[in-house]
Amino acid sequence: MLASADALPDLQGRTYLITGANSGLGYHTALGLGKKGARVIMACRNPAKAADALAQLKAAGATGCETATLDLASLASIQRFAESIVAEGGPLHGLINNAGIMATPHHLTQDGFEAQIGTNHLGHFALTGRLLPALLRTPGARVVNVSSFVHRLGVVRLDDLMMTRGYSRWPAYFQSKLCNVLFTLELKRRARGRLVTVAAHPGYADTNLQTAAAKMDGSKLAEGFYGLGGTLFAQSAERGALPSLLAAAMPAVEDGAFYGPSWQLWGQATLSPGAARGRDEATAKGLWDKSVALTGVGYAELD
Repeated sequence: MLASADALPDLQGRTYLITGANSGLGYHTALGLGKKGARVIMACRNPAKAADALAQLKAAGATGCETATLDLASLASIQRFAESIVAEGGPLHGLINNAGIMATPHHLTQDGFEAQIGTNHLGHFALTGRLLPALLRTPGARVVNVSSFVHRLGVVRLDDLMMTRGYSRWPAYFQSKLCNVLFTLELKRRARGRLVTVAAHPGYADTNLQTAAAKMDGSKLAEGFYGLGGTLFAQSAERGALPSLLAAAMPAVEDGAFYGPSWQLWGQATLSPGAARGRDEATAKGLWDKSVALTGVGYAELD
């Protein structure tokens, strides 16, 4: 259990990479790790926002943070970014696949994927596979996939992952978050102890993810509704980051486990039961095969 980032161990000499670290959960995950002495690579799409976040992190004592540009909606960007990290030759103790979009209007990634499955799952699937050389040369390296408690509502449509037969924004989001959990399950099986692979979810946390889709829609009413709900009912982004911090840095983390708030939506970080559909091995394997075919990233190092 983790009640505060202050309880994390000393992380001097350790390197972590966090996607989407310029705001919300990713920012507070970077802050928690950085204040404990870790080198934190903040992989962000928007360099200007990343620079602003970096200045705040350093002022708060996370002096080992640095920024890098990564667009998870572009397989070419993912390949360039991962190749630069691998070429450094150093260790990578933890990859935290945190970035995501939620319930957005229908649009496509640069590679023609439906944006939610493309960013939330396929982008992170490709990134993890490209970073395997750095992870596998680091004893005890961890991959943390940040999902959501709404993965319980997800249905993976292996015959239509892109929802070409009728897009609906919330089912598309639920599917992508279930994919995060199934990816964790299958990566653990294939890694056979060479990596520690875990999932985490923040519960109901007050982040800009809550209002981003409303802003894309241009709906001030929806933006105000979701913003007010976050203010009144959600826990802070700082507390929402605790499951990710536990999964990434606390000792005795269980390979293949799922971490979340003790009361599912709120509370201290602890083991979370997750949904039975997140433990469906046949669907996990089918999703893996489909993801390899779509991204061209084959995880040959695990064969």
